[in-house]
Amino acid sequence: MSEPRPTTRRDLLKPVQLLGFGFAAALFSGLVTLVSMGFFQNLTGDERVHVIVASLIVAGVAFIATLVIIALCMLAIDPAKMTREIDHGVLMDDEDAAASGDAAGDGPAPRV
Repeated sequence: MSEPRPTTRRDLLKPVQLLGFGFAAALFSGLVTLVSMGFFQNLTGDERVHVIVASLIVAGVAFIATLVIIALCMLAIDPAKMTREIDHGVLMDDEDAAASGDAAGDGPAPRV
């Protein structure tokens, strides 16, 4: 078998996965809104319409907020580092990763 390809930041930040995360957050918030507003209880037709509209609005806000937060977090990553191989935490600096690898078991490395 072929040797597995190293994980790069580009592999971790695929747009389809990020959109899927936004849709999952929207679905969750919409369902929580439906349940909390009593959609599955005895409501009249007009009340059900208001609950559905409110849950769609909450789901839309959650979707947009999730995408904006993810986009802002992606701005923190240097584009030159997108194709380099990573073997430590995504948000760790190279110096911190090297220091923690050298001092394994000694606790966190002191910051200079």
